[in-house]
Amino acid sequence: MSDLSTDPPLVRIGRFLRDNPMIPLLVFLFLLIAVLEAMRPGIVMPVRAGRDGLISTFWVGNLIKFAIPLAMLAACQVLTMLTAGIDLSVGVVATVSAFVCATLSSIWGVAPAVLIALAAGVMVGLVNGFGVGVVRVHPLIMTLGTGLIATGCLQVYQRLVINAGSVVPDFLVWLGVGRTLGMPNGLVLFVPFAIFILWLMRYTGFGRLLFALGSNERAAKLSGVRAWQVYIALYVLSGFIAALAGLLYLGMIRQTSLSLANPLLLPSVAAAVIGGTSIFGGRGSYAGAIIGALILRVLDTMLTLMQMPEGARTALFGVIILAVTALYVRITGAR
Repeated sequence: MSDLSTDPPLVRIGRFLRDNPMIPLLVFLFLLIAVLEAMRPGIVMPVRAGRDGLISTFWVGNLIKFAIPLAMLAACQVLTMLTAGIDLSVGVVATVSAFVCATLSSIWGVAPAVLIALAAGVMVGLVNGFGVGVVRVHPLIMTLGTGLIATGCLQVYQRLVINAGSVVPDFLVWLGVGRTLGMPNGLVLFVPFAIFILWLMRYTGFGRLLFALGSNERAAKLSGVRAWQVYIALYVLSGFIAALAGLLYLGMIRQTSLSLANPLLLPSVAAAVIGGTSIFGGRGSYAGAIIGALILRVLDTMLTLMQMPEGARTALFGVIILAVTALYVRITGAR
């Protein structure tokens, strides 16, 4: 073992970054914001003669507002990736939840509509958990299949309620677009949610079981863990979170669509991976995924300001995600 006091500075810096992986993510986030300011002075940091200081609270609030539903869906990916799985149905589940809530609110009222929307997410999660934990279908195939089934069911349902109209509940609009002291009201939902996920992963037996199954499922089973029960609980929780994110997104967009939250699927995976979660299981950080969601939203704003064609934006967005992930892994030594 080397003497820490005699190690070269670069070695000590590398060891410090490996022990504190959130630091390079935060540094990169602030660098991106600085680049945004350089690209278009005043959009991020307008100076108002000491009234608002250097940073615009409106811009920061907007950044956080649009990152919240992405960060919630990223929680689904972090939790499932801990077990070396993935949930490719979360975008569809969020869309189904939003569509069901908006259409049933005009028929049965807001409370029953919200409960049925959340129940739809739980149902999809239950099917996913049964397929992964009991039937032993690979998570990628299982969640992709249930996502396609849910999409078909949504199209059939849309025909049944085509004349019913849609209503976005007022409290969802308040959460989605409202602001208090410059910050989005969505934080009222997201802050307790994030604390719960962080607590679940770090301080509960369920969280430890997720890490154990991802690190070595066979050893966990030999230790007496009933893996199928854990998988069912995991995917039910993932479905519920996705449905909840869909309701919040409905209040933010304030209109229904058969593909409302589908574009958030791949960014939710990217946010989890950028945040340090391993697709091979056994390692993950929800705090990192939250920062990853903020990074992706800043990147999206940057590409929009560059006025790139949609195809070029998508391609460059993918390249940047790969580069950021590779750089993060290189700096922190994570695998």
